[in-house]
Amino acid sequence: MKRKERYRAVLAYFAEQMPEVTTELEFGSVFQLLVAVILSAQCTDKRVNQVTPALFERFPDAASMAAAEADEVYEYVKSVSYPNAKARHLVEMARTLVGSYGGEVPGDMDALLKLPGVGRKTANVIQAVAFGRSTMAVDTHVYRVSHRLGLVSKRDNTPLKVEQALMANIPDKQIPLAHHWLLLHGRYVCTSQRPKCAKCALADICPKLLEGSKLE
Repeated sequence: MKRKERYRAVLAYFAEQMPEVTTELEFGSVFQLLVAVILSAQCTDKRVNQVTPALFERFPDAASMAAAEADEVYEYVKSVSYPNAKARHLVEMARTLVGSYGGEVPGDMDALLKLPGVGRKTANVIQAVAFGRSTMAVDTHVYRVSHRLGLVSKRDNTPLKVEQALMANIPDKQIPLAHHWLLLHGRYVCTSQRPKCAKCALADICPKLLEGSKLE
């Protein structure tokens, strides 16, 4: 199967099975989405959703979080991965928003990347989920599934290269959805060490490129 045919088959399947899909993170504003995405780095959405209700009750917006100290924020996020660094980044991020953007999260990629704790993946999530832009956030799930399904080549060996390859082959209107399709497929079906190939509807067309996944 040629790569273009593989893309058509994979995208058609997901479009039929998950026509409406978005992040599993829970939030009430763009600021809260940004906080949740920062917390989700190397941490599960389930865990993040357990800590954010109390965090958002205490710090509902950038102004309230900017007035806090990292030690106070830490008490709310200490059960996530790397809590000290994330607490510090959240306070610094909020202070930057208040000082430079009137407390609002900017939609511009360059501006997002200047915020403490925000990398390319986080910026792409914000652009796609909050602002409806055609951006592809590549996390570990998207990276893994893209390689296993043969959507990208072995030469696409960095998140940026995978992002560029996916962007070049997925129609613009499907790009924000495709991030969630690949992520959720990786989270629940094409898992890291024990993928559920027997239950996968894509098994017949999947080349099962499992190299480097500890499955050989």
